[in-house]
Amino acid sequence: MKNTLEYKGYVGSLEFSEEDSLLFGKVLGIRSLISYEGESVKELISDFHRAVNEYLQVCEAEGEKPERPFKGSFNIRISPELHKRLFMEAVSRNISLNSLVQEKLSAGY
Repeated sequence: MKNTLEYKGYVGSLEFSEEDSLLFGKVLGIRSLISYEGESVKELISDFHRAVNEYLQVCEAEGEKPERPFKGSFNIRISPELHKRLFMEAVSRNISLNSLVQEKLSAGY
């Protein structure tokens, strides 16, 4: 079972309000609030597409660049000991810490 929707590079949540008997969600990974809803899965998907398209149209009309999730950079917090071990391995292999972390993360996928 999938708990997200995807459209034009945007990922949206999929939630249910028992009180309202309504499906709803919001686009994840950006600061702008883009929300959508529907009484059925079909309506929810349609409103998700409409909301993303509307967001992109508003950005274009206002001459603004739309926010994009997954820019390829993110901050993580790790222990100082792990940071040092990774740094030392990167130095010993004569590669950047970013390259080493990317290599290690990619190995799991």
